[in-house]
Amino acid sequence: MTTESTDDTREPFRDDAPSDVAIATISDADAGEVLTLQRAAFVSEAQIYGSADMPPLTQTLAEVEAELRSGGGLTARLNGRLMGAIRYVEDDGVLLIGRIAIAPDMQGEGIGRTLLEAAEHSSSAHVAELFTGSLSEANIRLYEACGYREAERVPQGDGTDQVFLRKPLDQVGDPSEPGASG
Repeated sequence: MTTESTDDTREPFRDDAPSDVAIATISDADAGEVLTLQRAAFVSEAQIYGSADMPPLTQTLAEVEAELRSGGGLTARLNGRLMGAIRYVEDDGVLLIGRIAIAPDMQGEGIGRTLLEAAEHSSSAHVAELFTGSLSEANIRLYEACGYREAERVPQGDGTDQVFLRKPLDQVGDPSEPGASG
């Protein structure tokens, strides 16, 4: 796996994805591929919720381009093919993680975890936050396995909740060091 940037103050970057997956900074030139990937990836979410009326499926190319210009993100490519993308912005010490989209045939291969960790390592934020729907159990399991903990549930009025999860990103330090907590 190759990565474009990491921050050495964080814990070591784990390599769960296939070894020849390249992680790179996302750009607005990736917008068309990102939109295609996003739509393919979120079809399963639409099936879970019984509706295709969700932003990842209704967003336009112009909206994706604008989003990519205004925020950060990373792509995961295997032999040139876009396998995954993650978008985020930093706001007042918080890494706000937006859409994580993984090609349907690559879900469960460690690409989502790898993109999450790469985003965390590229950030100077103290905490990361993301959200998913309460019926998206696989997403919640992944985020919890990556160290995220539920912070809030917001009822959506349809029997589902929007689940916000947070993870501290500050390096705790080596417990053997004086003054370190662990």
